[in-house]
Amino acid sequence: MAVKIRLKRMGAKKRPFYRIVVADSRYPRDGRFIEEIGYYNPIENPTVVKIDKDLAKKWINNGATPTDTVRNLLSKEGILKELHDEKMTKKSN
Repeated sequence: MAVKIRLKRMGAKKRPFYRIVVADSRYPRDGRFIEEIGYYNPIENPTVVKIDKDLAKKWINNGATPTDTVRNLLSKEGILKELHDEKMTKKSN
């Protein structure tokens, strides 16, 4: 089972709102998902991104791969840097 962290589109026409979900890659974009870990609202100024860091780290450590857009959001929130720092401290010990 290939698990991805990706965006699920919500909201009205021309007013997108996205939920950041963990889903099997074989499911449709807006279909079934395993767990919701946050949301992203590009309409508001500035854009609103809310991600549960603990859940994101757990899923990435368990092998879930984020899509390109979600990877950018995780990077802007500093989650990928925290994961990298945690791995480097484990290696040095």
